[in-house]
Amino acid sequence: MSNSTLRIEDAVNETCPWSGKPIAADSLTLYRGEVVGFCNPDCRDKFKAAIDHFEKSLSDRDVPLIARGID
Repeated sequence: MSNSTLRIEDAVNETCPWSGKPIAADSLTLYRGEVVGFCNPDCRDKFKAAIDHFEKSLSDRDVPLIARGID
C-alpha cells in the first residue's frame, strides 16, 4: 500500500503523536502494516526519520554481536 492509497479512516490514531492535534489525510504513513496519521507532513516526516534512525542503529548494533557469536 503506497502513501497515495492510505485512507484517514484506516488510521489507528485520531491525534498526532507529536503534537496532539487531529490527524490530516495528507499526513499518513504506513508503519508495521498499520496506517498512522499525523497533523501535517512535517510531523509525518519527523516520525519516519526517527524510525529510520532507530532501525539503522539497531541493525548496526546487531551485526557485530551476531558476528562475535554473542546471543
